[in-house]
Amino acid sequence: MLSAASLFLVMMALSAVMLLVLSSLVHSGARGIREWLVANGLAVVAMPLFAARGHIHDLLSIELANGLLIGTAVAMYAGFRRHLGRSVPWRGLAVYGAAGMAMVVALHYGLDSVPLRIVAVSLFHAGLCLSITVNVLQGLGAAPRRYPCLYTIAASFGVGAGMIVRAAMYAAHAAGWQPPIDEPTLRLLFFSLGTLSMPAMTLGAVIMANAEIIARATYAADHDHLTGAPSRRAFFAAAERERARAARSGAPLSLLLFDVDHFKLVNDTHGHAVGDRVLVEIVERAGAVLRGQDTCGRLGGEEFAALLPDSGSGTALQAAERLRAALQRSPRDPREAGHPSRDGSGVGYTVSIGVATLEPGETIASLLSRADLALYAAKSAGRNRVMAAEPGHAVPQRLRA
Repeated sequence: MLSAASLFLVMMALSAVMLLVLSSLVHSGARGIREWLVANGLAVVAMPLFAARGHIHDLLSIELANGLLIGTAVAMYAGFRRHLGRSVPWRGLAVYGAAGMAMVVALHYGLDSVPLRIVAVSLFHAGLCLSITVNVLQGLGAAPRRYPCLYTIAASFGVGAGMIVRAAMYAAHAAGWQPPIDEPTLRLLFFSLGTLSMPAMTLGAVIMANAEIIARATYAADHDHLTGAPSRRAFFAAAERERARAARSGAPLSLLLFDVDHFKLVNDTHGHAVGDRVLVEIVERAGAVLRGQDTCGRLGGEEFAALLPDSGSGTALQAAERLRAALQRSPRDPREAGHPSRDGSGVGYTVSIGVATLEPGETIASLLSRADLALYAAKSAGRNRVMAAEPGHAVPQRLRA
């Protein structure tokens, strides 16, 4: 049968493995990684001290080892708080940790009782584990994926509940109650729980961090880095889904293609920083006008497209006119027109919009090509206006998707 010392060394090895895994995520930008690294680093140092009990001074195998283990639990809790975007109550954690350490010292040099010391340490760890459970449960609704959070909730609650049972058993033992299981087996059972607790909690941390990394990567791929609007790729993916839905249900689907009139002049006159601010403002204003079910994406440069599900040609034209009016902006003060502020607040601009409605059997490329021809007609007619596309499938004028 495995000895307690062997289990401590197994936990040290598992924590060392988790250290390597966490080290690979240091530069990922995931929150909480550094605190979790500290937690596992402290565990790696603490476990050999526990394993050497009886072979080294008690100050090292009891006070120092338990102090490191207390730091492990505190750092693990802090990592989850940080990962969930919450402030870490360092002062409260310091007081809690100091209280735990005081109990260890008192139950060694005052009332020298191993069972009561185990009770105190177990309750200390149970408190932090159950606090992690509550924190992760509260953040479940905003999590990018539910499974990592559900696993962490189960792991932290399981460890916390196990620690409470452990404390109860040792408290009963200190009171003279003899459990039906022989003491060596019981001790080995609880040591096994402790051995698996840190790797189990760290695994939850790793998969939560991985979910955050994947969510950020997916967002970056699907959104324009400047404006936050859906990217070209994401827009065409949404357009294909809506086209398939429209083909199945017979619901209308329209598309608005628009860009900023004389945008090159804005950049050349006021600089690219002001031009960038104009693009950001275009997306913000468009979002305020369009419906929640509509999709407005940036196709490139100053060109944007809005997908309008369940909108026929008449509805689309009305929406386009509202959008054009909302995006029209005059200089704040004619005397300041040539000297806009750095955020572009003094720049006036307009947009031109081409409108096309999907016809039976038409592709998104053809729909966009017809909207492009309508946009070109709006530009030729003087800009700052809305033009509807001619019916009939068009041959794409330029590569879009």
